[in-house]
Amino acid sequence: MKYISLNSFKTLGCLLCIILTASSSLYAQNENPPNVVLVFVDDLGYGDLSCYGHPNIITKHIDQMANEGIRFTSFYAAASVCTPSRAALLTGRYPIRNAPFNFGPESKNGLDPSEITLAELLKDQGYSTMAIGKWHLGHRAAYLPTAQGFDSFYGLPYSNDMILPWCPWLTEADKLFMYEDTKPTVEVGFMQENLTVDYTQKAVDFIKNRTEKPFFLYLAHNMPHLPISAAPPFLGKSKGGLYGDVVETLDWSIGQILKTLKDEGIDEQTMVVFTSDNGPWQNLPERMLQRGVEETHAGTAGLLRGSKSTTYEGGFRVPAVIRWPNKIPSGIVSRDVVTTMDLFATISKTTGATLPMDRPIDGKDISAILHGNEEPRAAPFFYCKEATLQAVRKGDWKLRYTEESGMQLFNLQLDPSEAFNVAEANPEISQELLSDLKSFARQTNAKMENPK
Repeated sequence: MKYISLNSFKTLGCLLCIILTASSSLYAQNENPPNVVLVFVDDLGYGDLSCYGHPNIITKHIDQMANEGIRFTSFYAAASVCTPSRAALLTGRYPIRNAPFNFGPESKNGLDPSEITLAELLKDQGYSTMAIGKWHLGHRAAYLPTAQGFDSFYGLPYSNDMILPWCPWLTEADKLFMYEDTKPTVEVGFMQENLTVDYTQKAVDFIKNRTEKPFFLYLAHNMPHLPISAAPPFLGKSKGGLYGDVVETLDWSIGQILKTLKDEGIDEQTMVVFTSDNGPWQNLPERMLQRGVEETHAGTAGLLRGSKSTTYEGGFRVPAVIRWPNKIPSGIVSRDVVTTMDLFATISKTTGATLPMDRPIDGKDISAILHGNEEPRAAPFFYCKEATLQAVRKGDWKLRYTEESGMQLFNLQLDPSEAFNVAEANPEISQELLSDLKSFARQTNAKMENPK
């Protein structure tokens, strides 16, 4: 007969304590899940905030978020235009899988109801959910936020330029209305100076009038997507012109959210995320240059090449800041490659939700990064332009493979501006990344161009 030694009992006891402590901690986390405020602005460039180097636009509240949380330098939207980017954010999946093209007033479909959104996951966890602002994932009843996991919706069904004469293909029947849940209410025209203030007040009211449930607030501002305008209290206040006024209004909005969370005593129980759906809208189409809109009303991608609608860094890489007092350490600057799809996986885990197992989820949990630990991205990150796969990043290297530009290889560590094509000098790396592109294209049925 074998006997267990005293040391073995001590070891087993320690293990039991560790297990019980971990279980207790996890249980406490599930018993007190955090509130989540996800602020998603439209067409804000990588260089448009003072904490990302803009010399004239002052964003003190977003800067404060960065000082009290984590700021990312290699954070990516999953697309460089509106609808695909929003689909990826809310499903954790590359938009080539579900919504590669923009929807508009003429669209008869939207994000497939079979997709599982972050709001649906959190609602199943007992969350109260609200969407405020721009939706752009289908304007018919079957595709509106209230059919995709949100208890309520207040905002516009698509982009704020979907009006005559900005979009000449529209008809008089295609008027832009503010929606409340599924009902169009007030028509919205060219002058939209109160949109950001209006959305902010709705967000503040939602937080103040919350129930005992944890909440998920998705605040998707229409600005600074053109046409831009600012409310009188903000007009002419920024040294960055009208565009600066608009961005500083968005910064004021963040300040109001943070103040409300503190006033309500729930600041430390709330994760706040601020980011953009894609880069700045530059090289404006002729239709946008009317009624006082000028090319100087566009934002900046800073040192990055390209802009909205391109697969250069300026189209995909965006500012991103996350704040959660006493959970995320203060003042972290992360250079890890992170995407909006990762927010889906990370918020799901943090709130105790279980990720869907019946479909590919491309986002990864970045909890370790949020705690200041480096975590090199093992999987490549892919860049699609609508349904066409054009580029891939793996580690420091990025390959673009397009008909217009040919094969381009950039070392983003040394050359974040994508100024130097080093494909010929690095044939093995080029071929490895090209193989990754072709493999992903086969998996997703994405198109690929043949360079000249």
